[in-house]
Amino acid sequence: MGKMIGYMLTWRTYGTWLQGDERGYVKDGKLLNQNETLEQINKINLKKQPIKFNSKQKEIVKDSIIQKAKRLNQKVFALTVLSNHIHLLVEKKQESIETTAALYKTAARTALNKNGLEGKIWSKGYDKRYCFSYQELNNRIEYIRGHNETPLKVG
Repeated sequence: MGKMIGYMLTWRTYGTWLQGDERGYVKDGKLLNQNETLEQINKINLKKQPIKFNSKQKEIVKDSIIQKAKRLNQKVFALTVLSNHIHLLVEKKQESIETTAALYKTAARTALNKNGLEGKIWSKGYDKRYCFSYQELNNRIEYIRGHNETPLKVG
């Protein structure tokens, strides 16, 4: 395996993929199958309605991430902001992946707060996929650009 050249971060909006979901879920690093009872309990325990972005909110998130990347001097290879999650593919920098994810999530949350969306916006954590070759990087770019809704392309 070569040197890491980039990574894809994916994070979800609050309440949109609960433990027990039919798509499976991750707990303590293990992928688990659907558990309808657990999913129903988690739905009942939500403190507010799940967050789904409208088109204006998606633009706010996209713009805030792009501006944060410029301030960090970090290249964005691909970005798509969907109603319930974000895919972001960036070059590897010296900051840890944990720090990078937190910076982008915070920038987007702050911008949304300034535009009237208050409270918890993101689910806890994020997913990360590493790219050690240009082929892996290109595969992730294609995945992001072709993902679900019309992607917001950058770079």
